[in-house]
Amino acid sequence: MPERKSGDLGSMSCGNSIFHWGQRSYIMGVVNVSPDSFSGDGIADAEQAIAKGRRLVSEGADIIDVGGESTRPSSTPISIDEELRRVVPVVEKLANEVSVPISVDTYKLEVARQALNAGANMINDIWGLQKEPALAALAAEKGVPIVLMSNQRDTPCHDIMAAVVPDLKRAIKQALTAGVPWEDIIIDPGIGFGKTQEQNLEILQRLEEIRVVGRPILLGTSRKSFIGWVLDLAPEQRSKEVTFVPPGDQRLEGTAATIAIGIAKGVDLVRVHDVREMARVSKMSDAIVRGI
Repeated sequence: MPERKSGDLGSMSCGNSIFHWGQRSYIMGVVNVSPDSFSGDGIADAEQAIAKGRRLVSEGADIIDVGGESTRPSSTPISIDEELRRVVPVVEKLANEVSVPISVDTYKLEVARQALNAGANMINDIWGLQKEPALAALAAEKGVPIVLMSNQRDTPCHDIMAAVVPDLKRAIKQALTAGVPWEDIIIDPGIGFGKTQEQNLEILQRLEEIRVVGRPILLGTSRKSFIGWVLDLAPEQRSKEVTFVPPGDQRLEGTAATIAIGIAKGVDLVRVHDVREMARVSKMSDAIVRGI
């Protein structure tokens, strides 16, 4: 694995954009086309999803991440055909309407392939090549970056950092072996994926330890349940008797805190639902941390 000095992450080309790591924090805006999204922002209608993507770009998103399958715990997997039906039309239309790169949030090879053919410029793999190693070869073939997440849902652990860092190194090695250039790899510690609430907090406390792998860090804390847990918020309920309050309405301030602290600890890219607000948090954090 290539050696890099701390903070020397270079640049990455993606679509028509170039990301100069370390100069500022970048924003990945989320477009969920899964009606059962944990965050309460799932959209079933393709035209509404496309309109949301355009809006997120206008609010400051540097990348749009399109996902068709809910990643909430205990969610029911959908078929490849259903995921393709949800994702590909949105990617195709957005790719022609926005200037920023489009990422496809999937761990399924055929979904990733067709999304890239439709105009996506990045693969976001929540399983870090554990479920589908061939995603790395696809990224190499298409010349696109890939996000590799450390996911412990199949292998819960006691010492979370002792699991996450080696797992990320394993995924990076797999990607490099498959031909993905070093510069085209982004890592994600996987907040909320197979971790306890205490472990999610521990990862945030120890983010500096992840920097040793030498690749840009994506942080995905937006609206996640550990924020509601810390803030002692009443569980959201979908019922006729109780009005459903989307997590975004209750977890916005908590999300902002995680973004600011993440940037202070070396995060390069934040994946968020509330782009306008978190772009402001990121800009303020950059002014303090990076002096810009």
